Amino acid sequence: MKQKYDYLIVGSGLFGAVVACELNKKGYKVLVIEKRNNVAGNIYTEKIEGIQVHKYGPHIFHTSKKEIWDYVNQFAKFNNYINMPIAYYKGKYYNMPFNMNTFHQVFGVTTPEEARACIEKEIKEANIQEPKNLEEKAISMVGRTIYEMLVKGYTQKQWGRPCNELPPFIISRLPVRYEYNNNYFNDTYQGIPIGGFTQIVDNMLKGIEVRLGVDYLEHREELDSLANQIIFTGEIDRFFNYCYGALEWRSLRFEEEILDQPDYQGTAVVNYTEFDVPYTRVAEHQYFEPGQKHQKTVITKEYSKTWSVGDEAYYPINDTKNSELYAKYKLLAEQNPKIHFGGRLGTYSYYNMDVVVEKALQLVEELIK
Repeated sequence: MKQKYDYLIVGSGLFGAVVACELNKKGYKVLVIEKRNNVAGNIYTEKIEGIQVHKYGPHIFHTSKKEIWDYVNQFAKFNNYINMPIAYYKGKYYNMPFNMNTFHQVFGVTTPEEARACIEKEIKEANIQEPKNLEEKAISMVGRTIYEMLVKGYTQKQWGRPCNELPPFIISRLPVRYEYNNNYFNDTYQGIPIGGFTQIVDNMLKGIEVRLGVDYLEHREELDSLANQIIFTGEIDRFFNYCYGALEWRSLRFEEEILDQPDYQGTAVVNYTEFDVPYTRVAEHQYFEPGQKHQKTVITKEYSKTWSVGDEAYYPINDTKNSELYAKYKLLAEQNPKIHFGGRLGTYSYYNMDVVVEKALQLVEELIK
């Protein structure tokens, strides 16, 4: 019997939505199912008090690839938001990422030469030749003072373990600049969709059948019978019923508040870098929409938490043990040509949104070949 759909796509996050959109454009019959009661995965935004609230933490689209920027701009108009988070440590605020403003605030220096001298002195004193963990990597980049103030506590909260037990690559992409430049990203293009991220996924899925509140793994046999091919964007280990054991993640908890005041912290994101402050950061969502003013404001306190099976998975712990475990699942996945795994959960990877879009487009190219 001929299947009703060419492709069943499990998950309506950015990866699944791009794949569904492109396959639909090419004439394939697509069904998208989603475990949650809304589309868009972790980029889901919801309008509250006239403000687009990032329900699963702040998301800023950024890329240096014009083709990826042009692609997402088909589905929404973007504003000119620039990501410039602030760090709070023991009653004082510091600019992020680490730049001349930060070095002036910490050391009192005013020139790149003075800043380099301070940091290079600390790096030399530490004498770390080959960083073996995140702590050594951070100190070899910015010295011990900034590491202790602005990296150590925040990172330990975020990952739930000491920095000397974390792999060094986690800190590698943190910018360090000897110039007065608070823009967190180095990418050419950057912004947030005017009207929120959810509309992007809604527009991608126009004309495509979407079923919400459906857990694929609870109805696998029935759903598998509907389609020739399956694209799975959930956790790869859950798909295989944790047959080799569970991959480890960090999870998050969000506390959202509507405040009866026009503003709260004066900026979109403040990172709390002291270990004793229980949350990692506070987002004030109105500041993701430059130029808007509201009578009330919405804030979200973000807490990192230990993950256990059944929790939302956010950050993969790509240490040696988990990388070896994922390799086993990947090998198992490759044995079934009907199933294709994608997205951060399906590939046990932490991707920026532009990479998610790029990888989704690459998968579509491979499928239609």
